[in-house]
Amino acid sequence: MKIDDKLPKVASTITDKIDKSNRKTAEPTSTTTGRKAGNVTLSPMSSQLQSLEATMASDNVFDADKVESIKAAISNGSFKINASKVAGGLISTVKDLVAANKI
Repeated sequence: MKIDDKLPKVASTITDKIDKSNRKTAEPTSTTTGRKAGNVTLSPMSSQLQSLEATMASDNVFDADKVESIKAAISNGSFKINASKVAGGLISTVKDLVAANKI
């Protein structure tokens, strides 16, 4: 299994698309036919997306040092799996899913 840094690349792609869409002019401009284009208004979602992007850019998504140490342990065969912790997490997740479906 390959572990790599895809999440920041995905987030970067999404924010690049948001930035490009927000660069469109909001003022009337002249077209090649000489007519004026209408005004463009952005929804409040646009500012929410910009705020989310700024928050994501400043927050660490994961601990890179911890990921590197786990990758090294897996590579050299010294990574130990705590079966009790895995089972406890699985049971907790199933309980949450069951509780969510009872509502």
